[in-house]
Amino acid sequence: MIRAVIVDFDDTLCLTRAASFALENEVLAEMGRPPMSPDAHLSTWGEPLLDAMPKRSPGLDLPRFAALHRRALERHIADGRLDLIPAENLRALDEFVREGRAVFLLTSRTEDEVRHMSTAGHALAERVSGIYHAGNTRFRKPDPRAFDELLAATAIPPRQCVYVGDSPGDALAAGGAGLHFVGCLESGVRQPADFDSRHVDAFIDAFTDVVGVVRRLDRAGAGARPVAGDRVARQAT
Repeated sequence: MIRAVIVDFDDTLCLTRAASFALENEVLAEMGRPPMSPDAHLSTWGEPLLDAMPKRSPGLDLPRFAALHRRALERHIADGRLDLIPAENLRALDEFVREGRAVFLLTSRTEDEVRHMSTAGHALAERVSGIYHAGNTRFRKPDPRAFDELLAATAIPPRQCVYVGDSPGDALAAGGAGLHFVGCLESGVRQPADFDSRHVDAFIDAFTDVVGVVRRLDRAGAGARPVAGDRVARQAT
C-alpha cells in the first residue's frame, strides 16, 4: 500500500503565491527599492526564496532583505495574511492518518519559514510526522536527493510513497527518487503540458482530490510504478 503521503506546501497544501508576492514587495518597499513585477515573481516561483530574490530584484542587498523578510513573515503569519491552510485540506490530511498513512511535508522553504508549522497548537503539528526543509535536507528539488533524509529516517520504500506538488521540479525530484507523483493544478499557474508526463501519475484540480488518487494507487498496486496508459485512467478531474 501507499504508506507515506509527502506534501509540498506552497501552492499545494496552501495557495501562497499572491500572499508571498505582497510580502516580498512590502520588504522591498521598506528597503526603498521598487516593487518586483508579477512576471518576475511568477517566473521564479518554486525556487528557494534567497535564490529567487536576486532575479526578482537585481542588485538586492540579500542579507538585509533576509533579515527584514524574517520579521515581516512573522507579522504576516500573526495577522493571518499568510499560510492559512483551508479546513478541507486539513481534513484530507486527517483522512490519510485515519487510513494508517504517514504524512510529511517536504518544501524548499528555509527553517525560519516553516518553524511556526511545528509549534504546539498549529494545525499541522499533530497531523504530520515530520517537516523536511532547506535546513534539514542537503539537496533541493528538482534534485531527487531532496528525499534522501526522509527516506532514510522512515525506511519506507520509495514505491510506497506519494509526493504531491505543483511544479515540474517537484515531479522530476519525485520521479528520479522512485516515488509516485501527483501534480496539483489548483493554483492555476501550471497546466499538464508543463510537466514531463513520464513522472506524473495523476493531476488534481484541488488538493482534496488527492485522497481518491492515493486510494486508486493502492488498488492498482503500489509495488510498481504505473505505466503511461494507467495515468490517463486515474486522472482526477
